[in-house]
Amino acid sequence: MNDETLTRALSAATLALRITLGVFLLQWGVEKFVVPENTVAIWGHFYGLGVSQSLGYLFGAVEVALAVCLFLGAFRTVAYGAALALHAVTVLVSWRQLLDPWGSPENHLFTASIPVLGAFIALFLLRHWDRLPGRGG
Repeated sequence: MNDETLTRALSAATLALRITLGVFLLQWGVEKFVVPENTVAIWGHFYGLGVSQSLGYLFGAVEVALAVCLFLGAFRTVAYGAALALHAVTVLVSWRQLLDPWGSPENHLFTASIPVLGAFIALFLLRHWDRLPGRGG
């Protein structure tokens, strides 16, 4: 495989990761506006913290902004790193569900967070080959 073919393949791969992971983050960000009580419940259950719906809106705005950065390929190091960190924390706080996937009917759904984490890691590691569209660093 020559360098040009490899560059095209890496660019296409990062674009696919950006779009699909952007949709993933966008869904979670929009949810904080559509069903704000979920954010309060999730933070209470998984993080042991009481947050207000107003703070949930702020979290939602950050997730939507990160999704937009992924869609555009903007601010790659910061945006991709922040998205990776955000999802990594989410995976870490759901460790009980991950260790007991059949303990509760919904627990097995948490297993999907693992390949998503892998996709965020891959996007971050490949950010320097991300060339379609967007030129942010």
